[in-house]
Amino acid sequence: MADNSKLTDEELIEIREQFAQLDTSGNGYIDLKELKDALDGVGYKIPQWKVRCMIEEYYDNGGKHGRGVNGSLNGDARRNGMSLVEFEDLCANLKAQQVSSTFKQAVSKKENLEHLGGMSEASSDGTTHSVRLEEQMAFSGWINSNLEHDPDLKHLLPIDPEGKQLYEKLKDGLILCKVINHSCPDTIDERAINKKNLTLYTKHENLTLALVSSQAIGCNIVNIDAHDLAKGKPHLVLGLLWQIIRIGLFNQITLEHCPGLTELLNDQERIEDLLALSPEAILLRWVNHQLQSAGVTRRCANFQHDVADSEIYSYLLKQIAPSDAGVTLEALSESDLHRRAEIMLQQAEKLRCRAFVTPADVVAGVYKLNLAFVANLFNQHPGLQRTDDAEEYHQLDETREEKTYRNWMNSMGVAPHVNWLYSDLTDGLVIFQLYDIIKPGIVNWKKVHRQFSKLRKFMERLENCNYAVELGRALGFSLVGIAGADINEGNATLTLALIWQLMRAYTLSVLTRLANTGNPIIEKEIVQWVNNKLQSAGKQSSIRSFQDEVLADGKVVIDLIDAIKPGSINYDLVLPGGNEEENLANAKYAISMARRCGGRVYALPEDITERKPKMIMTVFACLMALDYIPTMDAPVKPSSDDAVITETVETTEMYRLVEDSGWGMPTAEKPEPPPKPDNLSPLPRSNSEESIN
Repeated sequence: MADNSKLTDEELIEIREQFAQLDTSGNGYIDLKELKDALDGVGYKIPQWKVRCMIEEYYDNGGKHGRGVNGSLNGDARRNGMSLVEFEDLCANLKAQQVSSTFKQAVSKKENLEHLGGMSEASSDGTTHSVRLEEQMAFSGWINSNLEHDPDLKHLLPIDPEGKQLYEKLKDGLILCKVINHSCPDTIDERAINKKNLTLYTKHENLTLALVSSQAIGCNIVNIDAHDLAKGKPHLVLGLLWQIIRIGLFNQITLEHCPGLTELLNDQERIEDLLALSPEAILLRWVNHQLQSAGVTRRCANFQHDVADSEIYSYLLKQIAPSDAGVTLEALSESDLHRRAEIMLQQAEKLRCRAFVTPADVVAGVYKLNLAFVANLFNQHPGLQRTDDAEEYHQLDETREEKTYRNWMNSMGVAPHVNWLYSDLTDGLVIFQLYDIIKPGIVNWKKVHRQFSKLRKFMERLENCNYAVELGRALGFSLVGIAGADINEGNATLTLALIWQLMRAYTLSVLTRLANTGNPIIEKEIVQWVNNKLQSAGKQSSIRSFQDEVLADGKVVIDLIDAIKPGSINYDLVLPGGNEEENLANAKYAISMARRCGGRVYALPEDITERKPKMIMTVFACLMALDYIPTMDAPVKPSSDDAVITETVETTEMYRLVEDSGWGMPTAEKPEPPPKPDNLSPLPRSNSEESIN
């Protein structure tokens, strides 16, 4: 614990007053999402990225208090509240120029942590990053086992068992692109990946493609850029890898992939209640369901301390294993926990599920790795069969549009993570965070209920949603017939209408800042820009609107990319089009090439072939943004690799204009960017918007 004598009486009073203002629920804790506000309020101006690192380390040390989100157990035992004593300790250490405070103190006591100094000239003195060696080994092993047969990776795999080569072997972006496609198949068109005779420039293209594609599947890549990956910064590489692998593991925990999930519903619960659960919470239910089926009285509340003795794992493996697999409870006869864990993992090996954890990881209760181990078990052997007399549930599958919106929101770094749109937006908190990204300062956080009391929970959530609709109207959204109650009740049609306008406003607001014309960009101007750009590049294609039939074969988007970055498109790979198969192949190539150029495209190839005007508008807006930002991987016809480095360093500064909005690729150790402009006027409705809506 910190020595609070470092703080004066006046400072302590100020800290306690600030804490009391943020502790609106009066439960003695402030939400970690409010940590930066709290620190700002007492005079400690800590960059946002550093606060995020502090929170991540605090989460890594969580669980011992057993508090979940909003103080309840929801399957994730990490605590999201900070007490007054902890906040005072943090401020005392910050005053002593120790940036990491109690978070660093706790993490420093952990074993197998490698502490790395700041890796850029802009790093503050004393800045360190902790790298868990278990994760390094686990992720390297996962890559070896899942990508070992890929012919494009023969020269890179296997990575050494301890993972020391991991960072070097990821520097050309090839493995990262393959990992993304393994987690989310067909995210990246293989034709867009540079595979042979790689130069510094083509490696950078691969890393950019991997980063932007990871964002498109829902990863938060704020504070990571291609240069960080090229330098092999361990804490950033491991953070990105975990997000990608986690998404892949959780992708199959859905009703679409496992209809038997309905067996996990309790009495009186609806299918929507299951969709509202986080993947971690579903996995906990699954483990306890299997324990109950095995006739075991013990239950699992977390993937840390509760699994450390291997007892739960042993019963789980026995229950889900096929009868001919030979899985036994042999481990339970061993008293030494490490030897017991090894025997348990030998049983997991019989199911080909010995991945992510070592005996030491099990005994130590390493959260990420144990979570990954259980998710892999579920994916391989769910053991959920619906009985003939099971109650019939209306199947609710996530649509492509819903998935795109969800990935967009999660990539913005909203908290909590969005799992199901129609439940996770009902309190308005995620919507407020998006408003604050679109137009910083528009949200009066004093009017927002961030924590909810037991007695007034319903009314407080509804008040939030009413305020969210009010802010939408202030931004010029078309919200006729939409009330706060519609968002609070999860009305699908009206919720989607609001989310689309949020995404549109975000896209156009970033584009407006980049254009720096003083006037908001509207859809009509984007169409004009597309045609002018195509014409100036000598292309024959053009469009009349975002619904034009010529868009279906993907060639217009391909031509536009080549107009922005001449020579980037290999036209030998472009098909004539005209039928569904060739149109889709062209659209896949177009989306991946747009991302390889740095375009933050969330749309899917099917959005182009089906001529979905909303998503097509965002594609063109992202490409238009590339024209305003000289991208770090722009061709400069260098005479050597050093020339590329010189060019990229000069253009990096352009990204600071949009760092917090997520369109740039900032480096984690750069100084905090200057405040963003707060002069955006409400976005007007263009003549073409009626057709888009």
